[in-house]
Amino acid sequence: MQFGISTFVTDDAIGPADLGRAIEERGFDSLIIAEHTHIPAKRETPYPGGGEMPPVYYKTLDPFVTLAAAATVTERIQLFTGIALLIQRDPIITAKEAASIDLISNGRLIFGVGAGWNLEEMRNHGTEPATRGALLDERIEAIKALWTNEPAEYHGKFVDFDPVHSRPKPVRQPPIYIGGDSNAMVRRVIKYDAGWLTNPLTVGQLTKRIAQLNDGAGRSVPVSMFGAPSKDLDLWASYRGLGIERLGLFLPSRPRDEALRILDEYAARVADFERG
Repeated sequence: MQFGISTFVTDDAIGPADLGRAIEERGFDSLIIAEHTHIPAKRETPYPGGGEMPPVYYKTLDPFVTLAAAATVTERIQLFTGIALLIQRDPIITAKEAASIDLISNGRLIFGVGAGWNLEEMRNHGTEPATRGALLDERIEAIKALWTNEPAEYHGKFVDFDPVHSRPKPVRQPPIYIGGDSNAMVRRVIKYDAGWLTNPLTVGQLTKRIAQLNDGAGRSVPVSMFGAPSKDLDLWASYRGLGIERLGLFLPSRPRDEALRILDEYAARVADFERG
């Protein structure tokens, strides 16, 4: 099991280049970056975590810009969108941005996507919440076509374009991970030969979902977790027993010196865990 760092990179905390470099220097596997384009000032959609929405949601940098900055100062870590809100993104532009990061990082992009939860946010992008699942499917398919074919075309209900030339192509077909915890997530993981990017659910919930995914896909589905707890080594051992490939330990959005101190603590904890 690998250990990465999942975080919100904000305008008042450690920058993406310093963060990427620090993560790689400390032996972590990956940088997992959240996305929110904006937060509507008037919102009825409840925050999924309960209570008030944390301030970091209002201050996030663009995930592709963030990962590009980290890519230029690193050589090894995986660059993971966790998650890109594809229902709010033009698929042609997103395909180019993602392929560009994969190119400049020499094949280190992992493309985590999801349908989102903030209804007002997606409506500001012209996305109807009731049909966002079908829209997500078509945008995944269109991006895969743009990455693979030259020229590429796609014809769906929500995404429709005649043959186009789109470059660069990625160094490799970036692995796709589907976020969420629903039957629709299971269907997408199976349909698109994808992995699962999960929140830190209970061990019982994870056990049931992983069995459902593996049985439905007829394979061992790769599972990564973002926002993983950073202190419970016994829980880490349970996750490893489930075959989870990667834990993205949650890094609070903090100024550089404080962020580096927290990363040092995490690295020492991981070392203790690996020693058993």
